[in-house]
Amino acid sequence: MKYAPPGRIENCQVGVFLAYASGRGRALVDRELYLPDEAWVKDADRRRVAAVPEEAGFASKPELGRRMLRRALAAGIPFGWVAADAVYGQHPGLREWLEANALRYALAVPGDFKVVAGKTSSQVRSLVPLVPARAWERRSCGRGAKGMRYYDWSTLAVGVRHSGRRGGAPAAPSAGFEHLLLVRRSVDDPAELAFFLVHAPVEATLAEMVNAVGARWAIEECFESAKNECGLDQYEVRKWPAWYRHITLAMLAAALLAAIRAGHPDEKGDPTRDEPA
Repeated sequence: MKYAPPGRIENCQVGVFLAYASGRGRALVDRELYLPDEAWVKDADRRRVAAVPEEAGFASKPELGRRMLRRALAAGIPFGWVAADAVYGQHPGLREWLEANALRYALAVPGDFKVVAGKTSSQVRSLVPLVPARAWERRSCGRGAKGMRYYDWSTLAVGVRHSGRRGGAPAAPSAGFEHLLLVRRSVDDPAELAFFLVHAPVEATLAEMVNAVGARWAIEECFESAKNECGLDQYEVRKWPAWYRHITLAMLAAALLAAIRAGHPDEKGDPTRDEPA
């Protein structure tokens, strides 16, 4: 993927990927090629040149994510949590689908994301002062390049309106589940905050939620290893079938290496201790 400065256009392909993370390793398990917008999809000449199938229409990145999760469920892949960044956390359709399937999630949301606290709708950043000092817990969300990543964490019970419209009752979570706002605070700079919308069983622990948030970085690690070891990004294709062939083969090779590593841990053991997410 190439990123262009403002005002500049680059040739690129954008993929949406699903990664699987566990205490024994991680690997990319599904992929979808993202088509830029409705105008691009309706351009018959572009579709013909790129060999885009007739049945392929426009879908947002969260919609592609939901498509891959649906396939994972159908395949019987066991997983405990779904974690994703704010592009997915803000998408009401994805959240509704996850809740309809009684799935746990920990999805990042921006500071101006609105939830219902009490009887009012508030930006999540405005709720931080409501967290008592004693309610913060220091926990690691996994190992990073510089060692264990420690932050202070706390939760608040909130309501969520999936429709994104003002007014109306918050959406009801799945039976036995609740909606929570998980707040992450930097140890070095308390003003540095991150927010995650959580849908989890009422008995879920803070440690489980923190592990789920930390597991999201598995996809970055998957990209790094698949690029370095299997040539995930080493292609110059311009057609739909060629992209899927190259990406799928590279993913398969990377998954095979992950399986081999899982069977031959080093003396220090696996540096990750994430639950399936």
